[in-house]
Amino acid sequence: MTKDQLNKKVGKRIVDLRNKKGWSQSDLARACGKDRQAMEKLENGKVNPTIYSLNAIAVALEVPLYQLLKF
Repeated sequence: MTKDQLNKKVGKRIVDLRNKKGWSQSDLARACGKDRQAMEKLENGKVNPTIYSLNAIAVALEVPLYQLLKF
């Protein structure tokens, strides 16, 4: 799996978990201290997220960190 493929899978997983909560990108961005544009890039696999960013997203979504990588 390439880095781009992995980033896209992680992004899709975040979208799936966000949608389960009924949240918009803006809702999630606010909950984890990011702006909506940064969240959009992350969800579309355009950036390589740090472990810190992934942890902030997991906390905001109220899921264990490993759930973001479960695909």
